Amino acid sequence: MLAKAPSLPADEVIVDLEDAVAADGKEQARALAADVLRRGPLARTTALRVNGRSTPWWEDDLRAAAKARPDVVVLPKVESPEDVSAAAELLPEGIGLEAQIESARGLVEAERIAAGNDRLEALVFGPADLAASLGVPVLTIGAGSSDYALAHVVAAARSCGLQALDGPHARLRDDLGLVVSARRALEHGYEGKWVIHPSQIEPVNRIFTPSPADIERAKRILEAATGAARFEGELVDEASRKLAEALLRRAEVLGRPGAGSSSR
Repeated sequence: MLAKAPSLPADEVIVDLEDAVAADGKEQARALAADVLRRGPLARTTALRVNGRSTPWWEDDLRAAAKARPDVVVLPKVESPEDVSAAAELLPEGIGLEAQIESARGLVEAERIAAGNDRLEALVFGPADLAASLGVPVLTIGAGSSDYALAHVVAAARSCGLQALDGPHARLRDDLGLVVSARRALEHGYEGKWVIHPSQIEPVNRIFTPSPADIERAKRILEAATGAARFEGELVDEASRKLAEALLRRAEVLGRPGAGSSSR
């Protein structure tokens, strides 16, 4: 899988030491990941997801990351600003951080987490652990995500100028479910979504990348008269111009191959 990663059109590749690795394989996985990361990037952004702060592997994972120097370290199960700052202290400058919000406490503390450290680049919505923490009766990763939780995380991220990324949809070969999940995240303001199989990359990229028609319409809105005006059968005003500018910024960032998807 690691050998194949550079050929995938994902924006970010995440090497996972946490949930994807059984307890008796943690040290072997860490050594393998560090070796691969030292050889060079796996994508436009290469990330390493370490084990949580409450586990016995957390500190060794971060020390390995400090030597391997991925672009980003993903911190799971973040519940306080201190979880982020403690990790930042063990990492050299130049390595960014992404914090996963995946518990009831993490959700409540999302604003403080987002504002707590200037090394933080993104909040990641963790659907499975959050559903378990909230007592949602589902058995599939990605099911049971509430609109409130999705909106809370993205609002916390945006209030501090951070990216907001949605977690994965675990049902493979469920193209419709994947599209519905990705569109729901997009409509809440998320910039991308994790994927867990190469077949999920293209649909996610397509959904999160603005279409040529949307880009052209945004440009026409910006060219329309200022103030309130009638435009193609609807009212546009300064708020409409802000929407158009936001879409064009998204297109500039995401309109490249691999935009929108993070492969784990």
